[in-house]
Amino acid sequence: MPAVEYVEFYSDGFGFVCRRCEEQLKATAAAKPPARSRFMREGEAESKTPEMSNTALAKWIDKAQTMLICPRCGITEKVD
Repeated sequence: MPAVEYVEFYSDGFGFVCRRCEEQLKATAAAKPPARSRFMREGEAESKTPEMSNTALAKWIDKAQTMLICPRCGITEKVD
């Protein structure tokens, strides 16, 4: 089954990802490698504010799941 793609978002098989934010995050990540492994940053975090590896993962705005929003930049798109 081919990946579903839209103008601002694409499906990576796990969820919809914001294209703009992903490009910015990749550039930032290349400049600064993480101090700890992903497992140590994301697992059952004891911190009240765990940092996820992909902050460009979109969320649904409505219960009918027709609009996506990027929590990082706020861009929205209507999906079918």
